[in-house]
Amino acid sequence: MSTFGLERVLSPRTVALVGGSSRPSSLGLAVLMNLKACGFSGRIAVVNPNYAAIDGEIAYPDLKSLPFVPDLLAITTPAAAIPELISDAAALGVAGAVILTAGLGHGAGSLAETVARTARMRGMRLIGPNCLGVMVPRAKLNASFAAHQPADGRLALISQSGAVAAAMIEWAAERRLGFSGIVSIGDQLDVDVADLLDYFAQDDHTNAILLYIEAVKDARKFMSAARAAARLKPLIVVKAGRMAQGAKAAATHTGALAGSDAVYDAAFRRAGMLRVYDLRELFDCAELLGRGFVPRSNRLSILTNGGGLGILAIDRLVELGGRPASLSAETIAALDRVLPQGWSRANPVDISGDADAARYVSALDALLEDTNSDAVLVMNVETAVAPTEEIAEAVARCVRDRRTTKSDGAALVLASWDGVDARTAATFEDARVPHFPTEDDAVRAFMYLVRYREASIALAATPPSIASTFAPETAEAQRVIAKALSEGRGWLDPVEIVALFKAYDIPIVPTVAARDADDAADKAAPFLAQGIAVAVKVFSRDISHKSDVGGVVLGARTRERVADAARAVLSRARGLRPDAVLQGVTIQPMIERRSARELLLGIADDPTFGPVIVFGRGGTAVEVINDKALALPPLDMNLARDLVGRTRVSRLLAAYRDVSAVPVEAVPLTLVKLAQMAADIPEVAELDINPLLADETGVLALDARVVIRKPARLFAGRTPFAVRPYPSQWEGELALRDGSRVVVRPLRPEDEQMVESFFRRVTAEDLRLRFFQAMKNFSHTFIARLTQLDYARAIAFAALDPGTGAMVGAVQLYSDSLYENAEYAILLQSDLKGKGFGWALMQLLIHYARSEGLKRLSGEVLAENTTMLNMCRELGFTAAAEPTDHRVVNVVLDLSLPAVDALGTDILIRASAIKAA
Repeated sequence: MSTFGLERVLSPRTVALVGGSSRPSSLGLAVLMNLKACGFSGRIAVVNPNYAAIDGEIAYPDLKSLPFVPDLLAITTPAAAIPELISDAAALGVAGAVILTAGLGHGAGSLAETVARTARMRGMRLIGPNCLGVMVPRAKLNASFAAHQPADGRLALISQSGAVAAAMIEWAAERRLGFSGIVSIGDQLDVDVADLLDYFAQDDHTNAILLYIEAVKDARKFMSAARAAARLKPLIVVKAGRMAQGAKAAATHTGALAGSDAVYDAAFRRAGMLRVYDLRELFDCAELLGRGFVPRSNRLSILTNGGGLGILAIDRLVELGGRPASLSAETIAALDRVLPQGWSRANPVDISGDADAARYVSALDALLEDTNSDAVLVMNVETAVAPTEEIAEAVARCVRDRRTTKSDGAALVLASWDGVDARTAATFEDARVPHFPTEDDAVRAFMYLVRYREASIALAATPPSIASTFAPETAEAQRVIAKALSEGRGWLDPVEIVALFKAYDIPIVPTVAARDADDAADKAAPFLAQGIAVAVKVFSRDISHKSDVGGVVLGARTRERVADAARAVLSRARGLRPDAVLQGVTIQPMIERRSARELLLGIADDPTFGPVIVFGRGGTAVEVINDKALALPPLDMNLARDLVGRTRVSRLLAAYRDVSAVPVEAVPLTLVKLAQMAADIPEVAELDINPLLADETGVLALDARVVIRKPARLFAGRTPFAVRPYPSQWEGELALRDGSRVVVRPLRPEDEQMVESFFRRVTAEDLRLRFFQAMKNFSHTFIARLTQLDYARAIAFAALDPGTGAMVGAVQLYSDSLYENAEYAILLQSDLKGKGFGWALMQLLIHYARSEGLKRLSGEVLAENTTMLNMCRELGFTAAAEPTDHRVVNVVLDLSLPAVDALGTDILIRASAIKAA
């Protein structure tokens, strides 16, 4: 249900505690004490039939006896009582409940199922069960049994573990950091991680979101929420269970390599989340993000009174991918004037062990003026000749003063004080200077922020288009798959694999099938005549790994050798696999590429996130070498390049010594094609190409395996992608009233330049009517929001001139988090109005919205835009003035209503013929 009702749950006006108790150390008493101690300004009631009063609060026998209907229930009663309790609460109109009780069970027939079904029927939200509770300091709400009250701040924490949430509260108290909200979600009976990501992403009081995750229940919902939230603010995640690989006997190398934690890692990367690996790192990131610091780049200056520690910090920085800032000539000159002769004259800036407070401040001022540096790490080792507390106070004062007097007041300064005591820590806290116990902690925290910035940039990057160079023959590929499935097979044979790869333009070595030894000699003859040796391989749909049964003979150069090889592999296969049906052998030309690199590409299936693309080092020792990276499809060229770049073998793709480079786009483009295959054909359950040869001539698959099966699980009847792929089924044409046609297709991320050019051809007045303000500049960030769509929540159709391909109009739809109500927007090239163009696009959008199961389509229209208002009324929208702004009219279409007239029906039929949704 996403954010529905969460405002009343997380910022309630009234709270009732059900299960309150006066018994010491009881859950009910702990929650009551916290509710009262946090200063909650609304009404609080206690429900327990066994008491007349608890801690001065009247105790009511049941919910019906309460003098008010609470927004939120905090429930600590035994599990058996909760189903009836939720039923009563839902009937009264209670907005939500946080269930701290454990033991409701799981699955069909459990108490949890009964509770969830009852709440869902009435739209009541549930947090938990089996959780620490909910804390929202700004709302003075603490419906939890945490030991301490969290302070108000700008960090949101979403945790599947109550213990982790409690630890974060304790840590934050020491660092004087606060929270905009802390939600322990427990068993996620209703409210889950995605719901809370949606909520806190839109919360003006939240600067960053911290997550502790053990498992994701709904991958598509989670990815949609995370991708949307990460575009607005930092998301930092700790995932437990990294070593629980969930190993299984996989039919392909790809399946064996795609461990569950690696898939989570790929999902976090795709969403733009910053992953850390333990609570200490989560705390360190929170230390910086809680203070609103994000560096411009990865260049760090280090100021220290201990040269050895400075060198260690530089080592760690470089190891993690950062860069030591290069001191400018001006900075060196400034440091020469304030530092004793013999200072390091390089980064790290070693100001020697006798440095006092004045020397520290003078050096820090000089480094903060250097534009070559993105942050400064100030380090101190206590000595007998310089008071460390005095130095800390001077550094803190310098940073505080600079924030108020300099235009770059947000310049990032970090501190690492050896043997820091409470007084020194308080000094840095007061000045909002992030401080760390070691140089390693400080550098690592800095680099995590760098990674966050890089992820933010990557999220908004515009990928290059490959539409003109890649057009798969999807129908032919589907025919191959359907035939194999109709025969009850779970594998494609080598000849079928060649046909499948040809349909997706993936180069593969020619393969021909032969029945027996004599037929093999005949089929090999054309290759032998060209002086090309052949490989003879056993052909059996029951044998996945041919080498395991001695089913491969290489380098046959004569007819006689080919025939002997065929007899040999068939004989060995019969002996070792008497159960296997042998179709014969396959003949393949031997490919000799002296400088070729052996790569592995594949598709694996993850039980949580669905299809996963795997890339890495290939060959027979692929599992041993274990040089791989994973990504969630679909892929564009940017994502594919990143996938390749995360492996060690990627370095071998460049030129070295006398070996020429692999064409830079050859491997990434093959990965994009593979990902498109996964999107088009969900019946491909597992696939690997091993090896894929790559050299200066391009790529060539030598061997491949493809596992097929009818998809057991689909998302809303579509491919089981955690990230919904480009909806190519909505490409086609629309007919206009004057008989002309326009090409329509969903917008793609690579359409940024096309959209910008379109905006330039729209009049300033039409832009004002569309965006409700004058529009003169169209930044990359602005257009990226329009083109880089999460198709699980939004769609934008571009209308293209069939002759020139230029964009001439667009219509957009953005749904709410429930995927029930959607807002639309439309914009046409100004000189094309009056041809029924807008009408056709709106009909297409309505058709799409209905096919998606949306319930309502709405929009905001300026009252002066009478053309749009008239069209909306003709299409069946109702119109009402916006109560708070008389300039705006709200229009709403009930999508359960039929098409409005014959013309609309005709256009809908044409639209539905676009490859059928």
